[in-house]
Amino acid sequence: MANETLLVIYSYHHKNTEKIAQAISEVLGAQIRTPQQISSEDISNYGLIGFGSGIYGGKHHKLLLDFADKLPKVTDRNAFLFSTFGAPGIVVNKKFISNNHKELRKKLQAKGYKVIGEFGCAGFNTNSFTKLFGGINKGRPDAEDLRKAEEFARGLG
Repeated sequence: MANETLLVIYSYHHKNTEKIAQAISEVLGAQIRTPQQISSEDISNYGLIGFGSGIYGGKHHKLLLDFADKLPKVTDRNAFLFSTFGAPGIVVNKKFISNNHKELRKKLQAKGYKVIGEFGCAGFNTNSFTKLFGGINKGRPDAEDLRKAEEFARGLG
């Protein structure tokens, strides 16, 4: 098993999750791929895998959840989860993040992954009715969010 780190992300609206992935990648020296860019078999080449996307309806993006379903069972792999979400920052706490990560966490644990950390932060959101007034969480993730993502990554080692 390689000691390399991989981040499997899906980020498309405003590239919020991609910004967080870049910050984590810089600390961990991780490669970043989308679910479409890597096969579930290729994932066995990595010792630590981060899974991240925006949050949609209280869970990670469907492409990431579907990718997790296709992963082979493992016995010796660590994983971590991260996300960005359009909810107002005032509602964000560890329980909120944990609830949004619940489905992906359960899928990974069922495959034998040990989830060793979770990170989430607000992201710019112009979905649905929020676009009528210019969106919410403008400028997020910001420099402080990126600093916290880097700090989170340092704590994984």
